[in-house]
Amino acid sequence: MLADMDVNRVAVVLADKVSPFELGVACEVFGTDRSADGIGGWDFGVCSPGGDAVESWSGFGLSGLRDLDYAAGADLLIVPTCAPRTVPPPDPVLDVLRDAAARGAWVAGFCAGVFTLGYAGLLDGRRCTVHWVYETEFRQRFPAAEVDPQALYADDGGILTSAGTVAAVDLCLHLVRRLRGVAAATTLARRMVAAPHRAGGQAQFVQAPVPATAASDDAVVAEALEWVERRLDRPFTVAELARRSGLGERTFLRRFSAATGTTPHRWLTERRLDRAQALLEEGRLSVEDIAVACGYASAAALRHQFTRLRGTSPSSYRAAFRG
Repeated sequence: MLADMDVNRVAVVLADKVSPFELGVACEVFGTDRSADGIGGWDFGVCSPGGDAVESWSGFGLSGLRDLDYAAGADLLIVPTCAPRTVPPPDPVLDVLRDAAARGAWVAGFCAGVFTLGYAGLLDGRRCTVHWVYETEFRQRFPAAEVDPQALYADDGGILTSAGTVAAVDLCLHLVRRLRGVAAATTLARRMVAAPHRAGGQAQFVQAPVPATAASDDAVVAEALEWVERRLDRPFTVAELARRSGLGERTFLRRFSAATGTTPHRWLTERRLDRAQALLEEGRLSVEDIAVACGYASAAALRHQFTRLRGTSPSSYRAAFRG
């Protein structure tokens, strides 16, 4: 997907009993000066009704906050988890979120902060996700929302939601990819010692019986993934990867799914497109050469996959994000 608006001001909107980690993720990504890494910054502020002090889950308070008037002029509003999720937040919080969506600003909810977006009526008829622990409760409270229980994060027309606490990092890196490009998101992920893009979804993390060998299996699959990453210009088959790993096809597929939460085909498609985005940003190769470098049989095949999964053409992406 391609950024379709300028995001200059980012506001975090708090009610009470905020998750320090989720607030910290927003501050780390959007409120920290990254100019030394070549990443342009944002006008950033943390807000509450009346600029009043807010308590955290961990027992300390936050003061020196901005009033919601600051959020009323923001291009991106972020709502981290604020307790309790079982009742709506104060009306001024709901009003600033509704007004933001109505004027075309982006609104993002982290983890249980997604409930706040639901109370504001922003998720009706929209694809969204929520922490697997809260899924049943969330569906009961917001039956009109289209919940994807597998996604780590979801982006539906500028209304963005993430699953668990750490998935807030995934969502923020997705936002940076949209706003600043793949190279900026990858640079930021390296600084944060985070994966630029985590394959798979919440199925990796749901509490369920897991084979006792799953942990050791990861090393086998990880080696295969690293090997493929260095050869994305080549075609691959599951049979080839299984043989190289010393496994049967069915065993390899099972272990791959357990380790990544997705299929080899989906994982490989995402990695090829990530590589294509990076090469488009560098700007030196033609789309035809990039297709070859990323393992596609033709530029047409790359354009088809890129448009289907990134929501724009390679040429349009290059025009927007070329350094």
